[in-house]
Amino acid sequence: MDADFVIVGAGSAGCAMAYRLGEAGASVLVIEHGGSDVGPFIQMPAALSYPMNMKRYDWGYLSEPEPHLGGRKLVCPRGKVVGGSSSINGMVYVRGHALDYDHWRDEGADGWSYADVLPYFRRMETWHDNGHGGDAYWRGKNGPLHVSRGPRENPLFEAFVAAGKQAGYEATDDYNGEKQEGFGPMEQTVYNGRRWSAANAYLRPALRRDNVTLTRALAQRVVFEEGRAVGVEVKRGSKTETIRARREVILAASSINSPKILMLSGIGPAAHLAEHGIDVIADRPGVGGNLQDHLEVYMQMAASQPITLYRYWNLVSKAAIGAQWLFSKRGMGASNQFESAAFIRSRAGIPYPDIQYHFLPIAVRYDGQAAAEGHGFQAHVGPMRSKSRGRVSLASANPADDPKILFNYMSHPDDWEEWRRCVRLTREIFAQDAFKPYVKHEIQPGADVQSDAEIDAFVREHAESAYHPCGTCKMGRADDKDAVVDSHGRVIGVEGLRVVDSSVFPRITNGNLNAPSIMVGEKMADHVLGKAPLAPSNDVPWIHPEWETKQR
Repeated sequence: MDADFVIVGAGSAGCAMAYRLGEAGASVLVIEHGGSDVGPFIQMPAALSYPMNMKRYDWGYLSEPEPHLGGRKLVCPRGKVVGGSSSINGMVYVRGHALDYDHWRDEGADGWSYADVLPYFRRMETWHDNGHGGDAYWRGKNGPLHVSRGPRENPLFEAFVAAGKQAGYEATDDYNGEKQEGFGPMEQTVYNGRRWSAANAYLRPALRRDNVTLTRALAQRVVFEEGRAVGVEVKRGSKTETIRARREVILAASSINSPKILMLSGIGPAAHLAEHGIDVIADRPGVGGNLQDHLEVYMQMAASQPITLYRYWNLVSKAAIGAQWLFSKRGMGASNQFESAAFIRSRAGIPYPDIQYHFLPIAVRYDGQAAAEGHGFQAHVGPMRSKSRGRVSLASANPADDPKILFNYMSHPDDWEEWRRCVRLTREIFAQDAFKPYVKHEIQPGADVQSDAEIDAFVREHAESAYHPCGTCKMGRADDKDAVVDSHGRVIGVEGLRVVDSSVFPRITNGNLNAPSIMVGEKMADHVLGKAPLAPSNDVPWIHPEWETKQR
């Protein structure tokens, strides 16, 4: 088996890459270890908590004991299925803030400023505002990825936005448009009532071409000849074989598995590879390092009125919702229920928002466990730009063994102060007049949690990953020892090999990572094909007047 390009991973970036390379006429072979994404557990938006808790669809990774979170091991879901994590995520669509990408450029990712990436966000989208406002000028109209908004029929969605304004924050009609900062509607990758994953948007159309194929196998390592990647060693059942690439190998296997495969292939910190008896092809200390993620807690309130989604939290109602969705793709099952959001700055002098909110009209965990008190609602909240950094490393030289993942959450002292502000500012929002008809009392953290020490203990015990790992194959300049790939995704020190997924992010973006991951696949495809990048945009987004806008 061979092709011009061999892509490892049918996830967010890999699917976009396969679509664009195939569109250009190249032969593409995509390797995916996971199985089919067909079925209601994945395709029904409201069922989002199921696939990320099913071994069939998830790699099932756990972190190492986190030393600053009481030694807890946190779950790290990664999609082991066609569509990758876009098939098991919450379908929340956030581009990130413009200054995120200007920071990438300043860190050595030349050609990745906001002006450079905005045209690719536009190219990948078909945007549906669903009558809820926003500025179409900033959005795409003809792309493969459909982006929509939920109906926002529950009064709690509007109460959340109104409370934010009453607390003195901005409003925004479109956080993915000119102005991220503020309270407003949240967007989702849902189309015609179905999850619109990277598989639905990109891979299925690509596979309809004769030059793009998908094969199910476990990628074990990249095969090199004279310093050039020429293929991928895979295991299918008990058989090991090599799939050869005539032009390039592209790793798009996630921020966990891409560095793992690089290290198994001899690219990584030389001393660490030697520990596991792996011959060093390129000593790149940054492989697996720079690991970042977002933490969040659920600030939960008991509701004084029975208007929350808890009224559907029984087998009969779930069956009725499922049946309606199966036959019509409408109703409660057709939304992820994250329909209001906010991005705020935690204090004066912060250049752009550093706190994100997802609002949900039920008090429930991602594992599907509802709060014991019945009717309630919650805000998922967490800081956006933690200074803590972790690492992905090898447990052994056996490709079947899970890697070791240490996020090192809360290891920077600033993290604790940021979290205290998150908790206190959220309480201020829930205390506004807009919520007074609906709030009974605080479930979590609980009214008795007030001091810095008590808030710290709550965060230490209850903070969970928001499932946004990235940064482990950092993009930068060749003279940066921590950089793994250059600004075209080429692995530094070898030829014929690129990494194209969220692992190349120099720093985590403001919000959920599916949108920027797909954008990376879109833009890197032009670099792979040797095409001139789309012309930079001169549009300057809204930045708070306290901060001087950079001139482009």
